[in-house]
Amino acid sequence: LTAEGAIITGCNVENASFGLTVCAERTAVQRAVAEGHRQFTAIAVTCDVKESFVGPCGACRQVLMEFGSDWTVYLTKLDGSYKETHLSELLPFAFSPAHLTKN
Repeated sequence: LTAEGAIITGCNVENASFGLTVCAERTAVQRAVAEGHRQFTAIAVTCDVKESFVGPCGACRQVLMEFGSDWTVYLTKLDGSYKETHLSELLPFAFSPAHLTKN
């Protein structure tokens, strides 16, 4: 969800070389940036795992952090249940763009 209220979707793009797989969270952010959005308020992550809620992988968490730590993250299941958390809770002590400007 962009700061302007636009809903941008992404999808997981599998690759036989697992390191080249791109997660849905990153494709959504890349699509949003390509469409001119750079400020976000929330993201919903859905997975077909029934037993537990699944969060973004570490790489996705870092990419999201590039656009701010105050994202609301909705971890959702296919049955409609969800858990609300925040990116700062999923990636504590994060390295962010702000660290690059400090001396």
